[in-house]
Amino acid sequence: MDFLLLLLGFICVIVGILGSFLPVLPGPSISWVGILLLYFTSAVPTNYWILSISAIITIILTILDYIIPAKGTKKFGGSSYGIWGTNIGLIIGLLAPIPLGFLIGPFVGAFVGELIYDSKDHQRALKAATGSLFGFLASSFMKFIVCIMYLGLFLWIVWQYKTELF
Repeated sequence: MDFLLLLLGFICVIVGILGSFLPVLPGPSISWVGILLLYFTSAVPTNYWILSISAIITIILTILDYIIPAKGTKKFGGSSYGIWGTNIGLIIGLLAPIPLGFLIGPFVGAFVGELIYDSKDHQRALKAATGSLFGFLASSFMKFIVCIMYLGLFLWIVWQYKTELF
């Protein structure tokens, strides 16, 4: 049973890393579940400090994941139309069978949203779309870094208790 929990935990951490780039998957949350599964094994004693701190980081990052792209759009002069366009473009970009749709979708969505808001100011629409893209990239980078840290934490815990686990 311990080996199964170890394997499932490792799979969750790896899927979490992939989820840091794919907005459909909540990357840090899945990685945190992987760490949690590791503590369900009989070989690893529960460390509430590690679980609590990593859970708080995951919650904060999940909240920021929704705020940062919208703030990026707003900072570069976007309106609520651009923010809505970013979110709609993200969904369409994920569903569309095009390469890098999750990057192209929010950019095009913010651009179209800003053009709906003001069809004469193409420069402002392009600037807001660029802000949306930067916000999305910044958010993805933060999630990736945290997921890599969770992978390191997972491997460190496994290394520490390897004789009991295997």
